[in-house]
Amino acid sequence: MIFFDLDGTLLDSNGVWLDIDVAFLGRHGISPVPEDYTWYVTRHGAPDAARYTRERFGLRETEEEILAAWRDMAQEAYAAQLELKPGVRELLERCRRAGVPMAVLTSCIPELCRAALDRHGLTGWFQGVVYSQETGLEKGNAALYRKTAEDWGLPGHACVLFEDAPAYCAAARGAGWTVVGVADPLYAGREAEMQQLCQGWVEDFRRLPERVEALLFE
Repeated sequence: MIFFDLDGTLLDSNGVWLDIDVAFLGRHGISPVPEDYTWYVTRHGAPDAARYTRERFGLRETEEEILAAWRDMAQEAYAAQLELKPGVRELLERCRRAGVPMAVLTSCIPELCRAALDRHGLTGWFQGVVYSQETGLEKGNAALYRKTAEDWGLPGHACVLFEDAPAYCAAARGAGWTVVGVADPLYAGREAEMQQLCQGWVEDFRRLPERVEALLFE
């Protein structure tokens, strides 16, 4: 079973969240965005990031209100602007033609994920979507991947994850999954770390290494 992360893996979307951080915190008179804040929120799912934001800056909004604000700010981008990474559609088409079972595993806000998949006509291409916030587990927690494999009736070694975030790759490896790292500008400078951590590495979906081709199609 092949699981694809959404943001930064299938969708060229990580940059929009940096813009949202700037705009949202700017509304509260916080500028520039602290580097350690960015470090934290890029490594956690939306609910935990909302909790951290509220506590870190002493905001009056509830966590649910912060999530709603982020969702409203991102809705237009996910529904009408954000593009797939180059080569993604062609790869998904190959997988579909070859009968490779696929799913999405994401920490994205569910409404935004659905909007992006609908926009690109991909909703019916996947056997399902695993939303980490609906499981109550962070993507940096190996328990999420163990639970996902169990829910799908699969041993961990039968699960392959395409993922751009090093911490999430490490968690999936810890659960016994095969992990393919995906290059993304958000994690520039960590390519060597990712290549050592993962069993496969994709710089560009238009040019898959032989090792990745074998994982998908053999």
